[in-house]
Amino acid sequence: MDQKTDKAYATRLKDVSELKNYVGKELGLTQWMPMTQERINTFADATEDFQWIHTDPKRSATLSPYKKTIAHGFLVLSMASKISYDTFSIENVAMGVNYGLDKVRFPNATRSGAYFRGRVSLIESNDIPGGAKYKMGIVFELKGEEKPACIAEFIAIAYSGPGKKEKEK
Repeated sequence: MDQKTDKAYATRLKDVSELKNYVGKELGLTQWMPMTQERINTFADATEDFQWIHTDPKRSATLSPYKKTIAHGFLVLSMASKISYDTFSIENVAMGVNYGLDKVRFPNATRSGAYFRGRVSLIESNDIPGGAKYKMGIVFELKGEEKPACIAEFIAIAYSGPGKKEKEK
């Protein structure tokens, strides 16, 4: 997929029928976001994954090949929802559902203090009764790194209906 720009942007669609026009195209790119130790610790608390490589900066400085703590891979992946919301939207949607994931890889560690962002493309879109099921490709880029932190195929369903703007009337 061609990268359109290095500046953050988002695609806004009126309804799910427009998804077909974007298959094979990039939908958006987020701003850079920090991966703080606080975020890593909060995730460790929520998931009860307290492995020292995530939560112990002193031990990581001496024993880890990264010389810092690193974010949990699933923490990075959990940002997929925020990244998808930040990079594109569909106005006439009554409800969106996370359907699942295909092909998830973590080719690079995300060190504490690193900056990451998401680049989203549309891989496929299929009409379903009442809406569309679609697959997005999300690349979690790391600032200053050649390899991304994560590459994932995120599947969602959007059901047509009055969107947020319609409900506010």
